[in-house]
Amino acid sequence: MISFEFFPPKSPEGVGALYSTISDELAPLGPSFVSVTYGAGGSTQELTVELVTNIKRDIGLEAMCHLTCVGQTSSMIAGVLDQLRDNGIENVLPLRGDPPRGETEFVRPEGGFGYAQELARFIRSGYDFCLGGSAYPEGHPDCPDRELDVRHLREKVESGSEFLITQLFFEPELYFDFVKRARAIGIRVPIVPGILPVLSLAQIERFTSLCGASIPFALRQRLEASGDDQAVVRAGIDWATEQCAALLDGGAPGLHFYTLNRAFSARAILDNLGLTVAA
Repeated sequence: MISFEFFPPKSPEGVGALYSTISDELAPLGPSFVSVTYGAGGSTQELTVELVTNIKRDIGLEAMCHLTCVGQTSSMIAGVLDQLRDNGIENVLPLRGDPPRGETEFVRPEGGFGYAQELARFIRSGYDFCLGGSAYPEGHPDCPDRELDVRHLREKVESGSEFLITQLFFEPELYFDFVKRARAIGIRVPIVPGILPVLSLAQIERFTSLCGASIPFALRQRLEASGDDQAVVRAGIDWATEQCAALLDGGAPGLHFYTLNRAFSARAILDNLGLTVAA
């Protein structure tokens, strides 16, 4: 299973470019699905719903809509779910969501939900979507106890998540250790590794600071030794290729690429791996 994640662009030109990227560069690879993220507080709600609808209807790819708890009541969320159902969308990724820009802590909205598993239970109680879930190989940044974190993950699965996608990480051993711990407490659903090809050191430092992931010393050395921006991108692709090969060799059920709305890195990695992606 190969899949790709995108975020809603900020301009009509960006939306057009995204559709071209998906239809011309990634659809021919036959991904199992693509997913579209959901802005803080539902700030991209309408565009996210529009994107997943058009991707499925016009491009012909299975699409998954992210949905967060941030700033939304249960009735607001039900309205989004009704839209998705009526538009033929079958897959939803329930998430707690990050605090809105300028805030440091998540606040449960009045009349809403505080955890992804609560949102999953709400969806499961009234809808027939296939639900995914997020997972953190290095632990959720708000839960310093990794064993407690994996028990929370089991609650998410028990609430209706049928597969899991991990947050970014850079060492295969972190994924395999995480899967081992998850299986040990009874989590049996597929756990798909999330892959973020590095495009710049500053960017990856920012991302890892937000999600609690670590940058291996060897990767940092490679990036710092790269002479220019293009060399950094090549080093990131090479690292991700090695990472993906190890993950697949070790039994990972697929790869989920955080594309940042760009196709070239994911395509290069798949080319390096010699993969023909089956639809």
